Amino acid sequence: MRIYNTYNDEFILEGDVNTIKELVEVAIEEDIDLQDADLSWTDLSWTDLREVNLRCSDLTWTLLRWSILIGADLRGTNLRKADLTGADLTGAKLTDADLTGADLTGADLTGADLRGADLTGAELRGVKLTDADLRWAKLEDANYDLP
Repeated sequence: MRIYNTYNDEFILEGDVNTIKELVEVAIEEDIDLQDADLSWTDLSWTDLREVNLRCSDLTWTLLRWSILIGADLRGTNLRKADLTGADLTGAKLTDADLTGADLTGADLTGADLRGADLTGAELRGVKLTDADLRWAKLEDANYDLP
């Protein structure tokens, strides 16, 4: 298995594992930078991605249900249609991230930086946004609960 760079066809990491999720876990253990990684269409549910650099990565249609993304660097990351149901994104850096159509139902975005993030059509019901920075975020057609 290999994890490829989104900007060229070079691979970031390869290994003798059965799933991309296992390879991501190896990368985290070995402190390998996952910036620009193509992890689209991957199931990373219940994965501990705390403080991981995923800046400018492609996580389109990725399953991140109940994952721990506390303090993760997701600036400029493509999270279109990603499933982040119940994910913990406390303090995550999501500046200019594309979350168009993403499902963030019940996610914790406490203290997250969402400046300039595109949340068009995103599912935001039950999301915790305490101290989150939503300046310049696009929320057109987003579904959310009003307090």
